[in-house]
Amino acid sequence: MSNRVESTKILLVRHGECHGNIEGLFRGRSDFPLNENGIKQAQCLAEEIASLGPIDSIFTSPLKRAFHTAQIISQRNGGVSITPLQGFTNISLGPWEGRKKADIMQEYPEEWALWINSPERLRLPNAESIPDVQRRAFSTLEFIVQKYKGKALVIVSHRAVIKPLIAACLQIADPYFWRIHVDTASYSIIMHDENRGYCLTLLNQTKHLKSFTSEWV
Repeated sequence: MSNRVESTKILLVRHGECHGNIEGLFRGRSDFPLNENGIKQAQCLAEEIASLGPIDSIFTSPLKRAFHTAQIISQRNGGVSITPLQGFTNISLGPWEGRKKADIMQEYPEEWALWINSPERLRLPNAESIPDVQRRAFSTLEFIVQKYKGKALVIVSHRAVIKPLIAACLQIADPYFWRIHVDTASYSIIMHDENRGYCLTLLNQTKHLKSFTSEWV
């Protein structure tokens, strides 16, 4: 009997650029499509992922900017199947959805201070908190990792999902949100096996995006 432990490879991909990124808007569940720049980013990303070896399945947030990124990756990687999962959709930001960050600073000064200094503690009406996102995204990740043991998986999602996922995998305590950075169309790699659990092997790879700029806030 073989004692070999199967390792699952997880590529955590942030979607390409959309209008909300360059206009300084809180995106949340607002369904922005990729802009022209974002499509080019996703194409560069797809080429990079193809160079890493075959992938077995793609899971994505249902929002347009993520789903289109997933489609571009699939097209360059043998038409691998794409499964939209609500567990990987973006954070719901309630009254901040689609609003300019400059306006939020003026209208919600106390909440903005929390967002900048300790966003894990922020609670908005009719919205999700970052811990809410972390619970549902990590639960979804655990499900697919158990179902697809030993496979190479791509998850296309959002900054406010990928950061909490990485923190959950590595058991990083609050505050962590601003200590992890993921650019648009970047990817990070996490390996998983039954003995060691999750191991981050690459964070925020952007070498395929040499001509693109970073978004910090």
